Amino acid sequence: MNVLLVEDNSADVDLTLIALRDAVVDSRISVVTDGEEALAFLKRTGHYADAPSPDLVLLDLNLPKADGFEVLQEMKADPHLRTVPVIVMSGSDRAEDQARAYRLQAAAYLVKPPDKDKYFAAVRSVKELWFHSVTPAPKETDLPS
Repeated sequence: MNVLLVEDNSADVDLTLIALRDAVVDSRISVVTDGEEALAFLKRTGHYADAPSPDLVLLDLNLPKADGFEVLQEMKADPHLRTVPVIVMSGSDRAEDQARAYRLQAAAYLVKPPDKDKYFAAVRSVKELWFHSVTPAPKETDLPS
């Protein structure tokens, strides 16, 4: 399971990595800190030419350079990325943001709890569902021609 975490808040990155670290399934977690870097990673351009193709993206909305909505929109417009599930993890509980994320085909929208323990529990619940219960979408390279 290759996971791309797109998050600019170092405390949230650390907490997310700790919550995901003890996953039973073999996983590789890559971290990028802005929207442009996320798109370069996903499209495997520049110094991300050898980046692993993610099975899951955990995406913050409030990012520098390109926001999470822009990243999500570009992913879902790209035939090679559109099947990659994206879980939006945002501090915003605004209904408008949630509706927009789902219109852009986010798989889920998680409002980051302000409490550290609740945030940790929320990430662990994401891990339990996506690492242990859900079958990942096949990658373009795995599909028959």
